[in-house]
Amino acid sequence: MDNTKLLSDLLTAWEETYKKGQLTLWIFLALKDNKKYVDEIKTFVEEESNFTMSCEEQSLYRNLRKFQHLGVVDFETRKGNKGPERKYYFLTELGYSLLNQFVKRNIALFFNNRIKQLLNLED
Repeated sequence: MDNTKLLSDLLTAWEETYKKGQLTLWIFLALKDNKKYVDEIKTFVEEESNFTMSCEEQSLYRNLRKFQHLGVVDFETRKGNKGPERKYYFLTELGYSLLNQFVKRNIALFFNNRIKQLLNLED
């Protein structure tokens, strides 16, 4: 196998693993500023990730049910534009605290000068 193909295969495998772990962060970010229904969450995740992330609606519903069971997300029902009522999801107080603590422990470290320097390496 040539190095170009190997590099491509390794990168794809790494990205798939990385993306699976990121979905929770993206859902929480989508809900941080305001309440959203599932299609709005999906659009947020795709657009704000520059289309590097995608998620199926069923996957979002499954995650949102799990988060609601844990008490970090809840929903309110509102009348839809043309059809049935929609569930608008939002972070609970516990959800906001969880997101803030996660960011402090796992995201903020990427803004350390040494790490920023390493991330800006040329190919």
